[in-house]
Order: sequence, then structure tokens, then C-alpha cells
Amino acid sequence: MKLTEIWEKGQKPTISFELFPARNEKAAEKLGVAIANLADLHPDFMSVTFGAGGSTREGSRQLLKKLKTGLGLEVVGYFAGYGLGPDQIVDVLDSYQEIRVENILVVRGDIPHNQDNFSPHPDSFAHADGLVEFIRPIYDFCLGVAGYPEGHIDAESKAQDLEYLKVKVDHGAEYIITNYCYDNQYFFDFVERCQAIGINVPIVPGVMPIYSVKMMESLAALCGATITNEIRQGLAELPEGDKAAVNNFGIEYAYRQCKGLINSGVPGIHIYTMDRSKSVVEIVNRLRSEGLL
Repeated sequence: MKLTEIWEKGQKPTISFELFPARNEKAAEKLGVAIANLADLHPDFMSVTFGAGGSTREGSRQLLKKLKTGLGLEVVGYFAGYGLGPDQIVDVLDSYQEIRVENILVVRGDIPHNQDNFSPHPDSFAHADGLVEFIRPIYDFCLGVAGYPEGHIDAESKAQDLEYLKVKVDHGAEYIITNYCYDNQYFFDFVERCQAIGINVPIVPGVMPIYSVKMMESLAALCGATITNEIRQGLAELPEGDKAAVNNFGIEYAYRQCKGLINSGVPGIHIYTMDRSKSVVEIVNRLRSEGLL
């Protein structure tokens, strides 16, 4: 089912999870456990990432197939098109159609840093707006794009970033899933700015639980997410080196963040799992116990 149809029919916000393909056998075992635990939560959909330059192309397709065909879950296939030519784009999207994927999230994608011989196709699209414009007339996917409440890390300004987002929607994007932020006010301001320039598609906030201090710091540096004083002070008060305490802090913080977002009327919550399930299961169960999901 297309995501827009799910949101039109639903009376409560959707809950969904992001996964990425495993890169080795150990990671595959961990992912298998996470999928089993997350599937037991009966999410409205799961999304699967797509590696830079198509580096996880087959792995992404196999994971989508497992979730869609094997487990009967609704899915969203991320599609990062940087470096791929039109024929390669069509090959990937045709393969997604073959396994009955109906929803795609179109992103530019990162420049591959671990492929020394990588060279982008001369007809590759430099930005996601060109990808959406290319895909829309050819396919009947429900197309989504990414949004950045604090602005894309490469954008000259928030205003410019929002203008590019408007172009993507004008080209046919039907929903937006945002990058995470630790302060909900960034998301609320982002939605207001979107509405002010005529972006009226569903905007789903992404939520990233704090799994460890090291991961929090590195991911925030990569995407430009602000680590709030509340978080830094809260973590500083925990026993040094107590990983369980950090994990519990992350669960509580994400739970309160999700509760605030749901109470504001968001169409759904999209949790970035990092292929983990323990924290996510507790967060979702707490929200459901209060009738929020």
C-alpha cells in the first residue's frame, strides 16, 4: 500500500523504522534479531537505506524483499542516485517494482568515500530534485524526499534548502521524512516554514534514540544535528562508562520527544534504528501503553 493511502485511512500516527543492509556475517546476525523484534511491533512500514553510489544495491533489494515478501510488511526503498546514470536508475527501480515495492524515498546520496576507483556517471543527477523529476513520469511509486529541520549540512542557508525542497515537491514528491533533531522546536519551525511556502504534503519527523555517546557525537557531526544542553547535562550526570545508563537515558529522551511530536499532531514517527531493537521496542511499547500509537 502507498504511504499516502495509509495516512489517509489512519486514525493514529504511523510508526516506522529504518534499517540498513548488513555488511558482514556478524552484522547480518544482529540484523536478523532486530528484524524479528521490530516486526513483532507490527510497524506501519519499514524503510531500507541505499548505499552511496549503489554500493548496497543488491543488499538493499534483498532486505526489501525479505521484509515485503517474507514478512508481509509494507516497505519504503531509499534510493540514493548520486553517481548513477539513467539506465542504472531504471535498472534499480525496475528491480524494486518486481518485488512489489510501492514507496520510494529519493535522496541525492553521499559521495562514496570507500571506493577509490569510483567515478560518477556523466549523466548522473547532482541533486535529488533532478532524480524526482526523472522518476515521476516513468513510475507510479509513491515518492518521498528527505527534509532537514536544521538545514542540510551542505546548504548555504535554511531558506535555500527549503527552496530546493519545494522544487522536489513541485516535481512530484508526495511526502517528506525528516532528518532527526534532538529539539522538537526545530521540527515545528520547519513545518511552519514549509507551510508558509506552499509545501502541504505529509511531513514525518525522524527520531534517533541515543544508543551510545560515541555514536551520538559521530552521527551529529555527519548530519549537523544539534546536541542540546539538556542532553549534554543529562549524560554528564550519569556514572562514567555506564553504557546501560546511557541507553536508558536515550530511551527516556526519545520517548518524551516522540510523545511531544505525537501530541502536536504529526502524521507519524520514523525511528532510525541503526539495526538495533532493544531501545526501539521499549519506546514504542511505552507510547502504545498510553494510547499514543
